[in-house]
This record gives sequence, C-alpha cells and structure tokens, in this order.
Amino acid sequence: MAPRYRALHAALRLIPTRTVRPRSFSTLPAPVVRMEYQDAIRTLNTLQTNASYLEHVKRLRSDPEEQLNAMLLFLERSGLRVEDLDQLNIIHVTGTKGKGSTCAFTEQILRNCGLKTGFYSSPHLVQVRERIRINGQPISKELFSKYFWQVYNRLEETKHDDSPMPAYFRFLTIMAFHVFLQEKVDLAVLEVGIGGAYDCTNIIKKPVVCGVSSLGIDHTSILGDTVEKIAWQKGGIFKPGVPAFTVPQPAGPLECPLYMCPDLSDYEDENLSLHLGLAGDHQRLNATLALQLSHMWLHGRGFQGIGEPKGPNPQTPSFKWPFPLAPAFRPSIPMVQGLQDTVWLGRTQILQRGPITYYIDGAHTSSSVKACVRWFHQVALNEERAGVGAVIRVLVFNATGERDMAALMKLLQPCHFDYALFCPNISEVSGVDIADQQNYNVTLENILTRCLENQKKWNQMMEERSCSDPWGTSLPVDALIKDSPRGAPLLLRPSSERLLNSNSLVFPCISHALQWATQGRDPDFPCPDITRLHHHPVASSGSVLLREAARVQILITGSLHLVGGTLKVLDKSLSQ
Repeated sequence: MAPRYRALHAALRLIPTRTVRPRSFSTLPAPVVRMEYQDAIRTLNTLQTNASYLEHVKRLRSDPEEQLNAMLLFLERSGLRVEDLDQLNIIHVTGTKGKGSTCAFTEQILRNCGLKTGFYSSPHLVQVRERIRINGQPISKELFSKYFWQVYNRLEETKHDDSPMPAYFRFLTIMAFHVFLQEKVDLAVLEVGIGGAYDCTNIIKKPVVCGVSSLGIDHTSILGDTVEKIAWQKGGIFKPGVPAFTVPQPAGPLECPLYMCPDLSDYEDENLSLHLGLAGDHQRLNATLALQLSHMWLHGRGFQGIGEPKGPNPQTPSFKWPFPLAPAFRPSIPMVQGLQDTVWLGRTQILQRGPITYYIDGAHTSSSVKACVRWFHQVALNEERAGVGAVIRVLVFNATGERDMAALMKLLQPCHFDYALFCPNISEVSGVDIADQQNYNVTLENILTRCLENQKKWNQMMEERSCSDPWGTSLPVDALIKDSPRGAPLLLRPSSERLLNSNSLVFPCISHALQWATQGRDPDFPCPDITRLHHHPVASSGSVLLREAARVQILITGSLHLVGGTLKVLDKSLSQ
C-alpha cells in the first residue's frame, strides 16, 4: 500500500467502535434559547482563534498524518462515521487554480440532469453559508443556524483536552457533511481546501470520481516549493480503483486509473459549439475537466443518453506516464446548457454601471494572475477600441498570506494602469462589516502595513520601469493633460502606446477606494462625501481625470477576500 494511503487507513483503525453514534439529529437536544444566524456566525468565528486548538495544531504540525486522525475523531464526535460519507456519492476536486470553477461547472451540469446536488467550496465571498450549497444556492440562514447549532452543541459536549473544538474550516467541512446527508442530496461536489493528501476533506474513503485542475506554486510552506511536491500533495485525494481526471500537467505514477482530459474543442463539431458561462480562455481547461467528471459520475450511476463517445474508449491505464487520453464525447443537452449557465461570482466577472466597468477576479497565484491579465487585456481593450472616448484604468489590489506580492504586481504592470489603489480586505471602516467577513487571525495594523508595503513595491517597480523607458513612465499625470480634450490625459491611446505613471494611493477600506475611483459616477454606488478622499495631491488631481473620462475601467484582483468585500459593497443583495 502506498504511504499516502497508509495514513488514512491507520487513522480509520483508530476510531473507537464502542461509541454509540446517533444516526440523526433527532436525538440531540434542541437549543434552549433562540439562536439567530448572526449568533451562529459569531460563535463560528471564535474557532478562528481558539487558543487550545491552536496549541493542539502546533503539536500536530510536525506530523501532518496525525491531522487526518484528528479530523476523523471530530467527525465521530459529531455523530457520523466515515462510512456514512459514502452515501454522498462524492466528486472530489483539487488543484491550485480553477478547482472552484471546475466544481461550479460540474455541479451545474449535474443539476441540469435533474439531480439534487450538494456543493462544498471555500472561501466564501460575502456570507459563510455560500460554502454549503443545495442545488446551486447557499443554504438559507434558517438551515445554516439549525445545522450549525446541532453540530456545534454535539462537538462542545464531547470535547476534551486531547480533542478540543475543531478549527473553522474543519468545523464547516463536518457541518457540510451533516447538511448533505440530512437534506438527502443525490451527490456532493467537494472542493479541497489546501493540498489534498492531508486536507481535512480527504477523510472520505470512496468518492465516485476525482479531478485535478491546473497546478501551480502556492502555499509552499505547507505543500512544498516545487510543482512536483505540490502534485504529490494534490494527488493525495486519489483512491485505489477510483477513476480520476486531470488537465495536462506534471504528474507521476499513481495507484488509480488516471486520464488526461482532451481539449474542449474536441467535443465540438460543425453542428455543436460550446459556450461557457465563465469568461477567459483558462476556463476551457476547467470546462473539459467538468465534462469528464460529470460524464464519469453519470456513467457510473447507470444514466443513459449522457453523451456518445466520439472516439474509441481509453485503454486500461498502466499506472505509468503518460496517462491515457480520455475520449471526447458529444455532450448531451443538459451538459451543453450546464456549461453555458454556470455562474461563479468573483471569477472573471464584469459589472457594468454607467461609465464605470468593474472587472472582478480573485486571482492570487502567479498562474492565475497571468490568466487574469490575459482576460482583462482582451475585454478592456475591446472596450477602448469601441471608440467611446477617454478611458482611465484603475487597479485595486491586495493579497494575503505568504505570497510574493512584488511578483504578482509585476505581472499586472503590462495592463498599464493609470492609478494603483491598495486597501485591506475590509468593506467598511465604520464597523458595519457583517460577521461573515471578520478575520481574527490578523490585526488591522498588520493588514494596513501590508498595503503600505505593496504601495512601496509598486512605486519602486514603476520607477525602475521609468528608468528603462523614461519617455513612457517619468511624466506625472498633470504633465499629460496638455493638448488632451476636456483635460483627459494622453493615457487614452491604445495599450501599446499608453503612457505610464506611478500614481498610487492607500485607502483604509474597499468602500473608500471604490468611492474615489468612481467619483460618484456609478448610479448604484453612492458616494456621500467624496471630498474627504481628496486630501492627497494625487487623489485631488486624479479625481478630476476620473470625472472627465468617458469610461473608467477598474480591475479588482489579488485576493478572493478582496473580491468578496468588493461584491458586498457593490451588490447589497448578496448580504441579505
């Protein structure tokens, strides 16, 4: 047995068999007092900084296999056996980038086939209940509160020194399992949190099919600093005999039948053209993986009319590289419609508001930022070519964790932004942030310091670029106004000729950054007292240009949490 599987089987043997496990929540005591949704969220947030748990994690950090053992014990304490999870008919998906989009495509396809779907993903953008979905919709506040307190009370009653309360993500994973079982979904699409081999979602024993989206360098302190090491971690979700699919990328021998996904164009012919609900060429890889995952799930469950193969069946895998190519097939109508209907907020999303266009993408790795730049360049340049007049580009950026901020920002420079805005992942400074977006693992001082550091790095890069191209980068905005119509700068020529500047600003929250960038010109985003944001010379001069421009293009990227805060500000319906 491979080492990666020994840990899981060893952990399973550690589960005591003498414990009487409740088969449903009907035997659990109901909360004595009325517990509302916000009370549940505030209690959930305490698991972010649970001191006893953090001390427990420190002891386990040197032995990641032990973390699976702990997760299995948490599951048992909540009233479930690991065997109970087999009823969920799970599709398990990992990867560095695109795994959420792949899951979204897959869930939509299977929902279009008339199946009741469960979908577990992370992180959430606005409300935590987005992580647990039934038939594509976040569970209601009532359902979230109901299941939260049932699971929380059970775990609270059974905690002890060697097994305290689970941390935030582990708790939500356990809660999702309970929700999906109690709500009797036909299948569950499960997105890995970080990695795969030792991720807490990997306690499942018998998924129906597994998938790996594109790999890249991220979370190196946990997963390793090479693609090969990361690939091993991601491949840890594979189970012996369970079919798995991957997009083209480095990999090694495994103990499961692993197939390479064909190009999306291979499914098309002269009578069929596939259209995706998610923009960007990189989504084509996620779509072909989703087609193979959903096709295999349906085939394994005996569904008919799910897509006729367009070529011979794949040969039996030899568990050696290269892996066999999965055959393309003619997608059924539900599959075609599912790809087109897929919605996944915060990924290559465009919001058009009067003269303001928001381009929203949660890219936060080098590879995903590169894909974001390609997408933004294509769609934003098309808008400029439409001849609408003067256009100003604004970047709103923040990133979290141990990522190389300078490397990510350098990738964004070819977009030729007229202004770069840096702010923390906080929607408002007035304290009206909803509890779902509170993060107790970092301090306000730390995140504001990070923003100032990002601004400094951005300015340094712009200065270095100006030295190599002094004509294009050394001129301040005011010097560019001359000879331009209505005060619009000469930044408004095609991207290849666009003059660059190093104008950058730091704001204490997302709302203030967007208020300055939009200057009250977004009809759905009021700016009550915008003059208070003009205290800086760059802010003052820039506000004139932003008000005069025919179009303002705003790219928000670098963090899914930044994107979530942005959507909370721009779309109030998401907070209801």
